[in-house]
Amino acid sequence: MLKNFSDRFFPTPKFLAVPSFGLDISDESIKFIELLNKRSSVTVHRYGEKKIPAGVIDSGKIKDKKKMEEILIALSKEEGIKSVRVSLPEEQVYLFNLRLEKAGLENVKESIELSLEEYIPIPAPDAIFDYEILSEDEKSLKLQVAAIPKNVIEDYLSVFKNSSISVKSFELEAQAISRAVVKKGDSSTYMIVDFGKKRTGIFIVSNGIVIFTSTLDVGGTLLTNMIEKNFKISFEEAEKKKIECGLKRNSKNTEIFSVLLNGVSILRDEIVKHFLYWHTHKDEEGRDRPPIEKVILCGGDSNLVGLSDYLSVSMKTKAEMGNVWINITNTGEDIPEISFDESLTFATAVGLALGDFEYD
Repeated sequence: MLKNFSDRFFPTPKFLAVPSFGLDISDESIKFIELLNKRSSVTVHRYGEKKIPAGVIDSGKIKDKKKMEEILIALSKEEGIKSVRVSLPEEQVYLFNLRLEKAGLENVKESIELSLEEYIPIPAPDAIFDYEILSEDEKSLKLQVAAIPKNVIEDYLSVFKNSSISVKSFELEAQAISRAVVKKGDSSTYMIVDFGKKRTGIFIVSNGIVIFTSTLDVGGTLLTNMIEKNFKISFEEAEKKKIECGLKRNSKNTEIFSVLLNGVSILRDEIVKHFLYWHTHKDEEGRDRPPIEKVILCGGDSNLVGLSDYLSVSMKTKAEMGNVWINITNTGEDIPEISFDESLTFATAVGLALGDFEYD
């Protein structure tokens, strides 16, 4: 969704094609990864992360354009990045399904625009949207529509333009992540949980398309803060204890286990709420939804020891760590330098970069 917005208006000639860079921008950092075609497979060439000072971006909105331009200019000079695929902040995107009757339908985009304000809390002229056809019959089209405030897109385009970095496409973070962790061609239904530092994204993907998204203000930092407060130690010490102990209960870490369990149960309850709603409510056509086959975990804090086992047991549904290399390379022959735990933080960037390889 929205992935071809820039391509439509600023197409890149094929003879100017460059290596594929995925750029994942959050409130705290920019993560990038470059993929290359190598020996008939897609491989990781380089990757990295650049911190963003507090206040430059807030909830996906650029608050300090000058500082953001400085960061992008520095990144461009350091890494030689000229052209990128960029993730859109999930908090700013409205995702919904829409059915249009074919009778009298002349222009899909105009028809969507007329219906837009029924689904989003901003005036249609102030939004930019894209759509994907989910299904079609003789009488109607079922569409998935993604809309974002126009000023948010314009701010992102502006800082990239002033940084001399060309934006090849904008794309939903959820769609990029699903492209990275779901095997190409897999039509099953999965719940993806992107457990980050300050927030968690919950996405449901079916038949390769993200059907549902939700963002929670719950992240790994919350768990660290709980340990910090309970044991009256520094944040750094608390982070270390969180990583070392996790949800691994033994005689030495009983108290830490209890503190972490209280925090993780908040996340579990939110996941379960969306999981149950999906299975107990029919879709727009009154049909049963396809069952979620498993929960896929990614994000920097998803590697908390014991988290996948805890969710599997408490939800009575398989939960496993995502594999961001599943569509990239034969890791038995070409092992990426990045560690598995670290790779989970680059799921969005990987999915974006994959947009240049058989996915357009």
